[in-house]
Amino acid sequence: MTQMNKKIKILRIITRLNIGGPAIHVSLLTQGLDPIQFESILIAGQVSPFEGDMSYFSDTIGVKPIIIPILRREINLLRDIKCLFHLVRILGREKPDIVHTHTAKAGALGRIAVFIYNLTRKKKIFLVHTFHGHTFSGYFSEIMSLMFVWAERLLAAMTDTIIAICKSQANELIGRYHIAPASKIKTVRLGFDLESFGENDRPKGEFRKSLGIDSETILIGIIGRLVAIKNHKMLFDAARIFLDQNPEIRVKFVVIGDGELREELIGYCQQDGLSDDVLFCGWERDLPTVYADLDILALTSVNEGTPVSMIEAMASSVPVISTDAGGV
Repeated sequence: MTQMNKKIKILRIITRLNIGGPAIHVSLLTQGLDPIQFESILIAGQVSPFEGDMSYFSDTIGVKPIIIPILRREINLLRDIKCLFHLVRILGREKPDIVHTHTAKAGALGRIAVFIYNLTRKKKIFLVHTFHGHTFSGYFSEIMSLMFVWAERLLAAMTDTIIAICKSQANELIGRYHIAPASKIKTVRLGFDLESFGENDRPKGEFRKSLGIDSETILIGIIGRLVAIKNHKMLFDAARIFLDQNPEIRVKFVVIGDGELREELIGYCQQDGLSDDVLFCGWERDLPTVYADLDILALTSVNEGTPVSMIEAMASSVPVISTDAGGV
């Protein structure tokens, strides 16, 4: 292949392929770009033991990521420095035309690695970062949140293009947090493969049968990581109020997902007398089967990018009750 016809090489970096929208997004993006024009490489870090691993999704569509075990969500200065220079070495070996980073940790280490690489090379790597959500509110104290804002402003100065996945997120990055000027931020909505969630493909009754729940019982579900930002306790508080006010209505609440707060949330339900009403199901790979039997999807997040569960529910004709958060 001549230099004129050389493929554009894209190195995509994400912190980890845990259950959630970003893992789906980077896998589809890596697999879906025209292979005649582009060569795509996906780099991912280590999934934490308490998180659901979604690498099975990339496997099913033929994407084989390079896994870097020292790239992890948790902050560890020595490990993160080692990871940074490991990424610099990968850049030197692969010599990509574009680096596209996703999520906070990979976004920080990946962009600093490109900055270091570009200092010593005549040919510069074009740098793109996608915000799937942000950590500027709802995660940390006010002082810590402000530090993250300033860090992102510095990282944005190194970045050629920033992608927001919805207009509300772009408006926040530009107007509220002043991360970068509007000229640098582009809005590109997420793409999804929703064919399996269509009404004709939904296997009704299987999920209820696995839980021992009949078709006359209202089934309300929440799908996502069991972490503070998802605010599951709001659903449980609402469940307690609903059950007290409507004792004649048969209803069950199902929690699909796992995470660091699992035991705490189970204890919260026990203390509130909800153990028989709230079922913790862990991760379910066959989500079309779950949505087929839900009567309502709840989303209680404090902060969101573009919530995948809401889009999948709507594609499955399941009504959604949600907080007004982020890209909702």
